[in-house]
Amino acid sequence: MDWKSRRIVALLETALVEDRAANDVTTALTIDPGLRATATIVAKQACVISGIGCISAFLGLFARLSTKPVGRFEVVSHPEIFDGVRVRKGQAVAVIRANAASILSTERVILNLMQRMSGIATLTNEYVKAVAATRSKTRILDTRKTIPGLRALDKYAVCCGGGLNHRLDLQDGILIKNNHIALGGGLPAVLERALAGRKPGQIVQIEVRTQAELTQAIAGRAESILLDNMTTGEVKKALKLIRAALPRATVEASGNVNLKTVRGYAKTGVDFISVGALTHSATAVDLSMKITADLT
Repeated sequence: MDWKSRRIVALLETALVEDRAANDVTTALTIDPGLRATATIVAKQACVISGIGCISAFLGLFARLSTKPVGRFEVVSHPEIFDGVRVRKGQAVAVIRANAASILSTERVILNLMQRMSGIATLTNEYVKAVAATRSKTRILDTRKTIPGLRALDKYAVCCGGGLNHRLDLQDGILIKNNHIALGGGLPAVLERALAGRKPGQIVQIEVRTQAELTQAIAGRAESILLDNMTTGEVKKALKLIRAALPRATVEASGNVNLKTVRGYAKTGVDFISVGALTHSATAVDLSMKITADLT
């Protein structure tokens, strides 16, 4: 993750402005502006960490937004603690040494973002481990079901958990879904137009929900087929037909996949399983920040 990219900086700055961090009246009225402090971010549950880089990014942006000088800051983490690593309950994730007011004023946005990102990474890792237990080559994919504005961070967190990113946006790839089929004159017509009009290197993926649509997708020489809302039995039958007719086509299963069912889908032998829950239903992990004054 490039925490200095224009898109990410704008996102983090928006979070600070939303919280009016540079106008923290409580801190201004109660804390010596020259006081320095040490803060330790602690995992209050076992989890996969994601978003450590946001700490320095937030503190740097706060220093720029603040009307008062805040001085230098330092963020330190153990060499074995980095994004994508599983930590145990009670383990220190990072230590911040900085102006006390800057820590207090950025505490909430830092924790909010890290808790969400680590929640996504942790849930993704559960799916990845469930699939790995089947010894299949199936990989877990995310979707575009992300929080508006946070997609880059949500998808980065998926990667921290061992998952793969599907399309980043609507320009990133061609995925023909049921509404395209319904509005575009049927599956054969939309598939033909997409294959003819795509740019070099673009793969055309099409969603199928029935045996009839699958037959049409195979006849149309689809390069990637998404089997939507099919049972594991239906996926097995569809996969056999696809492999026989289109051996180079990739096959993805999607719809109604959860931690109880994902192993069954992986055992069918599909290349990918996409899971919207990774980003739309992940529970934030519990992280806390313990702050002490530096009196020396």
